[in-house]
Amino acid sequence: MDSCSVIASVIIPPVGVFMKVGFGMHFWLNILLTLLGYIPGLVHAIWIIARTDEHGNVR
Repeated sequence: MDSCSVIASVIIPPVGVFMKVGFGMHFWLNILLTLLGYIPGLVHAIWIIARTDEHGNVR
């Protein structure tokens, strides 16, 4: 599922974050970062995907 999340994040960063953590704080933070600019949203999305375990907990 990580590869699907990464591909979704490249297209629309909040979608990839949603696929990993749902409607949590990280999702809303990613929406804000994406509105401020595509690159900050993308970096945050990739960071969350890389740092999230299989249970949706960010390490």
